[in-house]
Amino acid sequence: MGVTKLRSPSPHAYLVPADASFRLKKAVSDPGKKAPDDEECERRLAACVAEIDKLQQVLYAHDRYALLLIFQAMDAAGKDGTIRAVLSGVNPAGCHVTSFKTPSAEELDHDFLWRTTRHLPERGRIGVFNRSYYEEVLVVRVHPEFLAAQRLPNGKNGKGIWEGRYESIREHEQHLARNGTVILKFFLNVSRDEQRKRFLSRLNDAEKHWKFSENDVAERAHWDKYQQAYEEALNETSRPWAPWYAIPADNKDYMRLNVAEIVRDTLKSLDLEYPRPDKADMARFDEMRALLEHDK
Repeated sequence: MGVTKLRSPSPHAYLVPADASFRLKKAVSDPGKKAPDDEECERRLAACVAEIDKLQQVLYAHDRYALLLIFQAMDAAGKDGTIRAVLSGVNPAGCHVTSFKTPSAEELDHDFLWRTTRHLPERGRIGVFNRSYYEEVLVVRVHPEFLAAQRLPNGKNGKGIWEGRYESIREHEQHLARNGTVILKFFLNVSRDEQRKRFLSRLNDAEKHWKFSENDVAERAHWDKYQQAYEEALNETSRPWAPWYAIPADNKDYMRLNVAEIVRDTLKSLDLEYPRPDKADMARFDEMRALLEHDK
């Protein structure tokens, strides 16, 4: 089978298998009437966000794992809104969001993983990458002329460059996973027609003009190339230690609920717990308690 459906709690999200059989055309971008109504999605999302907040507190105290959430999508798929909705209730001290734009001159003087490595979350914290090193096998794949600015060694930008980058990404993510970073990667799967509607909404609403970029429309001409690049990247890099989830993105409320429930269930699966004091600690606590009780 080309696509593996999650049984629960997100029946329309797809866990991309590690056997290179994922086909983007078979992944749903709009669940239609099968999705809960907006009110139910919002109710369930609120409950889920509250659970994530509690789990993050234990994650912080447990101090053995970090959680890295990676979001990739076509423009207007809803990355910013999803990140905001899912993590709105999490203690800001335990969560950090990094948005990656066009690489700077300094970043171009390093390997393509360098700029994201500097922003990896510490143990006990949730890190979010709004775009990531995957841009190097997506937008750069669609626009190979961008490679010129990277000044790669002679012979390192030929046909094998993409396979080499996939290999580097797989090794990088496996290394992180071995050392306690739990990785979840979300591809927000918006349809071409829904993207068009959202661009028009930005143009027709003065308060959304700031979101609009002419380049977004220009990139629509490369839609098919992007779809091919996403399909290959997901197939090449979805692994048990760093899975990709293709999330239907035409329905924003349902998309956010899907992401939140996957994050919640992943945190639950870690069997997190608050540190337990040993006998020596308990004895010391008794001493401190006695001192405080008599300190008037």
